[in-house]
Amino acid sequence: MRKMNLYILILAGLLGLSSCGPKAFVKGQYDDVQRENLMNDQWSETDMQVIVKAMVDSLTAHPAIANAKKIPIVMVTNLQNKTSEHIDTQSIMDMVRVDLTNSGKVGFVDKEARQDMSNEYDYQNTGMVSGETKTKAGGQTGADFIINGRLDSITQEVGKDKSVYYKITLNLTNLKTGIVTWTNQKQLRKTFKKKSVGL
Repeated sequence: MRKMNLYILILAGLLGLSSCGPKAFVKGQYDDVQRENLMNDQWSETDMQVIVKAMVDSLTAHPAIANAKKIPIVMVTNLQNKTSEHIDTQSIMDMVRVDLTNSGKVGFVDKEARQDMSNEYDYQNTGMVSGETKTKAGGQTGADFIINGRLDSITQEVGKDKSVYYKITLNLTNLKTGIVTWTNQKQLRKTFKKKSVGL
């Protein structure tokens, strides 16, 4: 009888341990990427979408872009991350570039593709490419403006309340004069309540 009770206790303990073990996400579904994502207090795709839309709307309405006689050529450079989070700022600037391109009001030169293009020029000059299809260096279009900026954040926590504030600042600089033609910022504040989680 004691042996039976011991087996039951061991079995109950093992079952208890298995229920406390690590959990895995085993069922998923596609979600609408436009739906607000406030699952946690970190930077999210919703933050990126809101900020990028505001900045692109502001830039395309500026006279340097809206009233330009020819489509300005722009190059996106660097967005500094001055937050305490690991945020993919390249993804933010990619979205800026895509949305500006889709507006039809600016053209872009790709800074990241320059080395690839240089390598291709070198390859085409090896004699492996026919003269009729070979592209000569020196025909690229230069940029009129560069876009860069920085992303800042402030986090405050008092009792059960937490506030996360983000600010992005972008600049459009004229490459010929070095003058900042346009600059703007977008601010976001998200608030959260700390909740006790039971076992």
